[in-house]
Amino acid sequence: MTTRLIERFLPIAAIGEEGARERRLPTSLPPINFLHVWWARRPLVASRSAILASLAPATTDHAEFQKALGIAGDPVATRAAIEAAKRTGRDLGSDPYGYPRAFKYDPARDAAKIVPDIAEKVVLDATAGGGSIPFEALRLGTTSLANDLNPVAAIILKATTEYPYRFGKPLLERYKQLAGEFSGRVEAALQYLYPEEDEGCRVDGYIWTRTTECPYCGGETPLSPTWVIAPGRGIKVGPHLGAGPNTPGRVCTYDLVAASSATEPTVAGGDGVCVFEDCGRAISGTEIKTLAKSGKMGDQLVAVAYRRRVDKVTKNGSTRSAWERNYRAARDKDDNRQEVDGLLAAKLPEWEAFDIIPNESYPEISNDDRPLNYGMPLWRDQFSNRQLFAHGTSSEVFRAMVDEHDRAGTLDDLTKAAFVYIAFSLDKFRDYNSRMTRWHSKREVIVNTFDRHDFAFKWSYAEMAASHVGRGLEWALAGSKDSLSSIIDLISPDVSLFSDNTTGRIAISNSSGSSLPHIENGSVDAVIIDPPYGANVMYAELSDFFYVWLKRTAGLVVPELFTRRLADKEAEAVANAAHFKGQKGAAKLANRDYQDKMAGIFAECRRVLKDDGIMTVMFTHKDTGAWDALAMSLMDAGFVITASWPVNTEASGSLHIKDKAAANSTIFLVCRPRLEQGGEASYWEEVEPLVAKAVRERIDEFQASGIAGVDLYLASFGPALEAFSRHWPLTRGTPAPQPPAKRGSQGDLLEEFDPYAVRPEDALNAARREVKAWRLAQLADRRASRDMDPATAWVALAWDAFRAPQFAYDEGLRLARAVGLDMTQVVGRLAEKKGSDLKLWDSATRVAKGALGPADGSRGMIDALHHAANTARKQSVEAARDQLEANGLLNDDEFKVALEVMLEVLPPSKTFSGIDADDAVKPAADDFDALEKLRRIVYGEEIGAPKQLSLYEQLDAA
Repeated sequence: MTTRLIERFLPIAAIGEEGARERRLPTSLPPINFLHVWWARRPLVASRSAILASLAPATTDHAEFQKALGIAGDPVATRAAIEAAKRTGRDLGSDPYGYPRAFKYDPARDAAKIVPDIAEKVVLDATAGGGSIPFEALRLGTTSLANDLNPVAAIILKATTEYPYRFGKPLLERYKQLAGEFSGRVEAALQYLYPEEDEGCRVDGYIWTRTTECPYCGGETPLSPTWVIAPGRGIKVGPHLGAGPNTPGRVCTYDLVAASSATEPTVAGGDGVCVFEDCGRAISGTEIKTLAKSGKMGDQLVAVAYRRRVDKVTKNGSTRSAWERNYRAARDKDDNRQEVDGLLAAKLPEWEAFDIIPNESYPEISNDDRPLNYGMPLWRDQFSNRQLFAHGTSSEVFRAMVDEHDRAGTLDDLTKAAFVYIAFSLDKFRDYNSRMTRWHSKREVIVNTFDRHDFAFKWSYAEMAASHVGRGLEWALAGSKDSLSSIIDLISPDVSLFSDNTTGRIAISNSSGSSLPHIENGSVDAVIIDPPYGANVMYAELSDFFYVWLKRTAGLVVPELFTRRLADKEAEAVANAAHFKGQKGAAKLANRDYQDKMAGIFAECRRVLKDDGIMTVMFTHKDTGAWDALAMSLMDAGFVITASWPVNTEASGSLHIKDKAAANSTIFLVCRPRLEQGGEASYWEEVEPLVAKAVRERIDEFQASGIAGVDLYLASFGPALEAFSRHWPLTRGTPAPQPPAKRGSQGDLLEEFDPYAVRPEDALNAARREVKAWRLAQLADRRASRDMDPATAWVALAWDAFRAPQFAYDEGLRLARAVGLDMTQVVGRLAEKKGSDLKLWDSATRVAKGALGPADGSRGMIDALHHAANTARKQSVEAARDQLEANGLLNDDEFKVALEVMLEVLPPSKTFSGIDADDAVKPAADDFDALEKLRRIVYGEEIGAPKQLSLYEQLDAA
């Protein structure tokens, strides 16, 4: 069996920084990201590294491998230099890296040198989604097999890989020809849809607010979480009282004012307030939803963002024309809803008869019922009547053009493919032109429907003008042209490298990943898969927004993908609790369903994989339960984990500690088919030390590569599961105690407790304990792990791991278990529970809530630290010193260890870092400020300066 490079080496720091660089600028992402919305795409450089390292022999020259990835320098050192330059104001020039981003590099020739028979290699992604993996597999020169259950993903895969690879530049020319004709026809059909603008002006966005009829006074009350629409600009709501409550004429007008004079928010947390001064009553969220369901939610146009063409004089005295943004309050002539309602009413019967627009209902069973709760029972209800008329007209023109080409005999494969990109353009236009968009007041742009992975209700929304007074449709069509052009440039094959027919190098299938009958047994060299992450994203539920339109556009030329009423949610491998609604332990049932479905997918991957093949699984999730399910699925399918690598795949780079704990790393789990199945079970008591040893041997390497915080715990899961899977199956020699039952159906056990059972979660808990001990030992020069009580250790490790005051409760629970702390000693004492999260308390908050223990630290040194910090903040450092002395702690070694550790994990204050702390972490930064002053004045020669401050000192010196 040939050892592969990924089992021995991966330049994780360089790949991580290059992956972050790829995603750092949202406007400069790879072109596949702009072609169509998908909810999770790996960076191309990460996908490329996983594929090539899974195929390359372990003897591959490391420098040659990095060159093939497109990394031509030292991105880690460059990033450090950039951070230093930010602090000092030094100019590093426009290209500090010295080479283009790695994804732009053509890797085919270098890959052929590393893997001489790469043209004969077959790479499979069984859950290909947005297509990063098959895209890079194709660029590397392999035969790329891509599959996804979701039809929207399948058509994206075709447009991302198959069509541009097969047709090349002629496809772009055909698209431009058809798009130009399409645009002209739609413009002609919509010429009266939007009110005329002033001469020389162009609409950027119509800004609307949702309204409801006040149940107490009958007034049409606008609901908006903010009336600020741009820096320095806001809206003043002018309520007209009519003849009093429940009389006609109780409506509002809107004036443009300075932001400081804007109306206060009229909705918060789902609850509204009546704006009419003779009423002013609160309208509960429940009342608003009831009104919405009964058809009493409307919308009003409040402002228009526009651009005016102006002539500007340049520095050299010449004149140039430019578009200058401005705003105005809505005018009477802007509101043409009555005319639009008439146009739509006249068209709807025809469109419904010919299936031009969606008539599908929003599912009653889903994880997101907000559209139903706010009066949008049909998918098309997520659009206002004017938006719907524009989208319906576009769909009608699309069908007419397809029918004309079909009758003329010119609907060949090239033309069909070009029509798919027009369908994508219409999807993009709908994504930015629904009632679920919003106007971003700071960036002054429309934010699309899917800026989040859900159907968050928008109290105010923005509308694009498709044509005439705006450029919405033209913008969307141009975006598809640019994306397609760039994709063709990246993916067009160098035919001199291949001797066979290049068109056979990509195959897209649309089926469950657990059933791939078109792929022969043992025919795949590498499976590279980025599977769904438990309950992280409900792909099928989200994609229906596009599916209901795509089957009426792209479905006309690729009908085999759009045969269902909605996307398949039953066969989808996600932990969808909605499928088990009303059943006991719905969340656990969903997790088990996810595990079973992933086991089926992995089993199919095992069937098609060669015995000498590699499967590399990319996984990102903070929840141990998701990792447990994934690992069980892998082992049940007959795989053993042989290597693991954490790769930072998210854009970050700020020195500020943010207010949201987030995992930035993707873990690459390298798997081999287990050739010897079954066997006698090993004992967990014998394997647990091996798991701990595996973690200890790798954690230093991970930390040196820039893996920190919560990602360090996630990185440890890989080596823990390696050791665990090698010894599977496992049983306990000594029975485990039965866990305490939790209240509520979600906590009830679904099956009889087996005290001898062992699961991957046992290995993950062992890994977390090792990381805990490792970090505590690093955070203090003294014996931190021995001299720190559980409560203090928990607070320190929570700040160290999550680097934010708020994080998931379940992760805080697991950390508590690692230090031997009960959550009853956390909630209400050290932190508060907010929904599914925990929020850490600073010293002042604990004092205000009466949650501080004795100042002598007898209940935990975190109490003594917070007493000292609060006294120093409110009085003086000297008073804090006297307090410590009075409680016998001035020379206490345990207190000194706790002080040293907390100064390494709390966010530094501006006094010592020179950087303002974010609002969310400022209370903790104030504690740091007080404790660091205490250290300097009282323990200056005994306790060294916090190591974390050296980073800021290095930047100042740079």
